[in-house]
Amino acid sequence: MGNNKNNLKKRSTLKHAMKVALGTFFLAVVISSYSQIFLNNINSLIFAFALLLVIIFIGIFFDIIGIAATAAEEAPFHARASRKLPGARQSIWLIRNADKVANFCNDVVGDICGTVSGSIGSLIVLSLTRYIKGWEEWIIGTIMIGLVAAITVGGKAAGKSAAINGSEKIILYVGQVMSWFQRNPKKTKNKLERRGKGNK
Repeated sequence: MGNNKNNLKKRSTLKHAMKVALGTFFLAVVISSYSQIFLNNINSLIFAFALLLVIIFIGIFFDIIGIAATAAEEAPFHARASRKLPGARQSIWLIRNADKVANFCNDVVGDICGTVSGSIGSLIVLSLTRYIKGWEEWIIGTIMIGLVAAITVGGKAAGKSAAINGSEKIILYVGQVMSWFQRNPKKTKNKLERRGKGNK
């Protein structure tokens, strides 16, 4: 019996790891492709830097959610759930599945944002070499890597403190957003469809 349970756990863990790996691959390809297409269609370095910062801050934002999920206590949300307040049930789900939430937020989204920010940084370096004469490409590249690393690590360090100290509030906000999407699937779908038609 014990061996069968262990085998089932190993299989489910392997399946989950495979799903995460495949999901990460496709998400990284899609996000990286769109960001590079966007960069190739703009001539302003300001917009390129803005996109880079957006990608970095998305990674920091999800890192905060992942840490908050592991730090938050479930008990404070039970009273809210009994009163059927929006977001309470979703918040409890996030805390009970903290390992999966942290894996998705910190590892999947974090690694994708790190990879994409690196590729965007490389494209910015290539553009900068055209404008800054007399500077070697490796010097600009090194400065760019240091800048991206400093913003990412500094942002995550500040975010960790906020995530631990305000974990309940953060998880409640995320739960409320999840609750809104679950209660309004048609509105969300219609908005996405309108945006899709508007982009055509």
